[in-house]
Amino acid sequence: MLSYSRLGRFVRLLRNFSTKKKNDFKVTLIGCCGGIGQPLALLLKRHELISTLALYDLAKTPGVHTDLSHIDTKACLEGFQCRENLPPALENADVVILSAGFPRKPDMTRDDLFMKNIDIVLEIAAAVGEHCPKALFGIITNPVNSCVPAAAEILKQKNSFDPKRLFGITTLDEVRARTFIGQILDVEPCKVNIPVIGGHSGETIIPVIAQCKPPLKLDKEQRAKLIKQIQEAGADVITAKSQDGGTSATLSMAHAAEVFTNTLLQGLKGDCQPVQCSFVASDVTDCAYFSTPLQFGKNGIEKNLGLPKLDKDEEDMVCKAMETLKKNIKKGIDYAKNNAKKDKKNKKC
Repeated sequence: MLSYSRLGRFVRLLRNFSTKKKNDFKVTLIGCCGGIGQPLALLLKRHELISTLALYDLAKTPGVHTDLSHIDTKACLEGFQCRENLPPALENADVVILSAGFPRKPDMTRDDLFMKNIDIVLEIAAAVGEHCPKALFGIITNPVNSCVPAAAEILKQKNSFDPKRLFGITTLDEVRARTFIGQILDVEPCKVNIPVIGGHSGETIIPVIAQCKPPLKLDKEQRAKLIKQIQEAGADVITAKSQDGGTSATLSMAHAAEVFTNTLLQGLKGDCQPVQCSFVASDVTDCAYFSTPLQFGKNGIEKNLGLPKLDKDEEDMVCKAMETLKKNIKKGIDYAKNNAKKDKKNKKC
């Protein structure tokens, strides 16, 4: 097996002999060896618009790299391991997807998860800001409601924050909503279109049933049950997996992340302007960050389509969600700012 440093030199050598074709893109996957990272890497290896897939993790990258390299699809692989090879992993990336971090376990609160993962997010955000500031940067790492604002603060400190290029990947909420509604309507989930706005945890997840297509007619009790099912789907996975020592959603999250990555790539390609919800810097509500339908293009977000038309119940849900979201957002921003102050103090010392 190639050592970490030799592997880095090996992939850089390969890059020198490659040529980038029109509409072929480099995607860098951070956390490629994790529970989400491995199935996501497999899905991305199969993507027709990806010419180069860079795989990065702190350990075990050579095994994943070698395994995926035997798959007969066009994407060329680059493998990187350990912090010193993070810069070359990011070099020339069009899209960066961050899946690294700790999964949520049954006994963990979101505050616990925040403390486990936030430093990872800040480290990667700083590297993205320095080495590929024009890349489209999607964050899977939870809690998204706090990690995305924190990453934005780090990018601002690097003078490389572009609100059109930073995303919290909330696609799994829409994937779940389409699945559950498809079961109710007895139609294929792919034929269901429903925006899920707000944030990416609990009551901040707001499925806009009023705008569901095909139309979904439910009484008050049925509607409340469906909303709860969508909002608590992640916890249901944790509970089911905990019986066998597992943690949070991995396979469905990998699928959702590939769906979102495909949206970014289709936008970059420029043949269409796909629409997808994502948790981004926003002035649509009183929250500095909020998930709404977005139109994507060659520069990331081309247009924020704003709030879909809501009914009274959904308006109430938005108001309630904003209270929680504002706290989540402030938590991430405050941590990033305090971390920057500590860094400055340490440098002076």
